[in-house]
Amino acid sequence: MTTERPVAGPRESLAEQARDSAGPGGPAVGGGGARPRAWARPFAPRALLTTAMSVPLVLGLPLLLPLVVMNQPGGGVRDTAYWLQAGLTAYCGTRLCAMILARRRKLLQATFWMFCYMAMGVAPLAQAVLGRVPTPVVGPREDLVLAIALVLFGCCAFDLGALLARFRPPWRRREAEEERDDRGGAGGGAEDGPGDRPRLVHRRRVHLLTLAAFAAAALLVVRLGGPAVFFSSRQEITAGLEDAGLSGNGSEAGQAFVRGFGTVLPLIALLVHVRMLVTSRRARRSWSTVAVLVSLCCLNAVVNNPISNPRYWFLTVMFALLFTAFPVSAALYRMSLTLGVVVALLLFPFADAFRYEENNTRPIETTSFLEPLALKDYDQIGMFANTITYVDSAGHTYGNQLAGCLLFAVPRSVWEGKPVDTGVMVGQWMGTRNTNLSSPVWAELYVDFGAVGMTAGLGLVGYAAARFDRRVARASAGRRGHPGRLLLVVAPLIAGYSFILLRGPLLQATGRVAIAAMCLLFVTTRHADRAVPGEGPGGRPRSP
Repeated sequence: MTTERPVAGPRESLAEQARDSAGPGGPAVGGGGARPRAWARPFAPRALLTTAMSVPLVLGLPLLLPLVVMNQPGGGVRDTAYWLQAGLTAYCGTRLCAMILARRRKLLQATFWMFCYMAMGVAPLAQAVLGRVPTPVVGPREDLVLAIALVLFGCCAFDLGALLARFRPPWRRREAEEERDDRGGAGGGAEDGPGDRPRLVHRRRVHLLTLAAFAAAALLVVRLGGPAVFFSSRQEITAGLEDAGLSGNGSEAGQAFVRGFGTVLPLIALLVHVRMLVTSRRARRSWSTVAVLVSLCCLNAVVNNPISNPRYWFLTVMFALLFTAFPVSAALYRMSLTLGVVVALLLFPFADAFRYEENNTRPIETTSFLEPLALKDYDQIGMFANTITYVDSAGHTYGNQLAGCLLFAVPRSVWEGKPVDTGVMVGQWMGTRNTNLSSPVWAELYVDFGAVGMTAGLGLVGYAAARFDRRVARASAGRRGHPGRLLLVVAPLIAGYSFILLRGPLLQATGRVAIAAMCLLFVTTRHADRAVPGEGPGGRPRSP
C-alpha cells in the first residue's frame, strides 16, 4: 500500500511547511528523518534590479568616468599629484558604489562619499588634466601632493571609524541582553539603546513652531521689501539686507539670524508635516493638516527657492524633502545618489545663474564638459593646499577656529579677537580680491590640529555617521516607523546639510545648525502624545 504525501495548499508558505515538518522546536526535516531541506527564498525583483545596477556602477564610477576625464585633451602635468589624484578618485568612486548598492540606506555615509567623489575626486582630476584651477595654488607643488595624500588618508580614517562602529563594547551587549530578558524577548526600543524611549514630535509644540515659522518668514519678507525680491537675484537679497541694517560693518550676525530663522523654521515645519502625512492615514484625512502643509509649501517656495538662496542650501532643502517623503524607498535612494553624480558634474556649475543681476552675469562658454569644473566652485583640493602653505607660514591655530565656530553667536564687539572664516583668513593671506572661498573639513581640522588631529577627527566623523545610519535603519524598519518619530525627520536634514558642512567654512554653516537644533529640541518629547494623528494608545502607530 502506498502512502500519499499531503500537498501544501496555495496559502501555505514555505516557512509554514518547514515548521510543520520540523515539529515543535525541531529542525526542518523531511519524512522519515531525512536530512534537513534547504528551502529556496522567493524571487525578489529588487535583487534583480540591484544586480543590474551593480555592473555599470562598479565599472562606471571608479574606472570609466575617471578614464574618460584623463583622456581629455589638456595642458596638465602628469606628475605625482596627477596620479595620486586619479587614485583618490578611484577610491572614492569604489566607496560610493558600496553605499549605493548597500542592503540598507546609509544616508550620512553616502552623502560623504558623494561629496568626496565629486568635489575631491572627479573635479580636481579634471583640473589636473586641463592644467587650470578655480583658485590659484600659491604654494609649491609639494603642498598640493601633500594635500591630496592627506585627503586620501582622511577618507581611509573615515572608513576605519565606520568599521569600528560595527562593534559594540561587551558591557553594551550585556545591557542589551538584560533589557531583552526584562521585556521577555521583545525588541522594542532597541534602536535607541537599552532602556531609552524614542524621541517623538510633540503635536502642540509643532503648532507653535509652525506659527513661529510663518512669523519669522514674514519678518524676513517685510525687512527685504516684499516677496518679489526673492525671485530676482541673490545680489538683490544682499543689497536688501544691507539696506535693512542687517549686514555690513564687518559683522554678519544680524543677517545670519534673520535669514536663518526665516528659512530654517519653515523648512523644519514642512518636514514634520510631510512626515506626518506620509505615515498617518488619519492625518491625510484631516483637512486642517493638509491645508497647513500646502501653506508651508507656498511659504518655502518663497523663502527657500533656488533663486534667492545658495545652491548648497537649496540642495539641502530638496534632499531633506525627498528622503522625508520617501523614507524607505531603496530604489529612490539608489537613483538619487546615481543621478546626483550626473547633476553635480553637468548641471551644478551652471546653477549659479541667479547669483547676480542679468546685466552683471557673464555667460559660460565652454567646448568641453571639463571646463566648468575648472572655472566654478570645486576649489576644495586647491584651498586645502593653500591652507597647508598658510600653516607652514603662520603656524597652527590650536583650536581657535573651532572655538569661533562653537561661539559664533558672540558679537565681535565683545570678542575682539574672534576669528573669521577659515576660507576668508587664508584668502586674505593669499591677497585675493574674492575671499568667499571654500574650506573643506580637512582644512578646518588641519589648520587647528595638524595631520594627526585631522585624521582622528575624520575617524570620529566616520564612527558617528555609521552609528547614526544604523540607528536610522532600525528606527525606519516596520511600516516606515512611528508617525511622530523625530529621528526620521532629522536624518534627511543632516544628510542634506552635510554637503555644506563638508565644503565649509564651518563658521558660515554653524548659524543654521544652531537654529535647527533649537527648533528640534523645542518639539522633542519622550512621552507618546495620543493626540498625534495616526498614533494609538501607548505610542504605537494605528494599523492602516
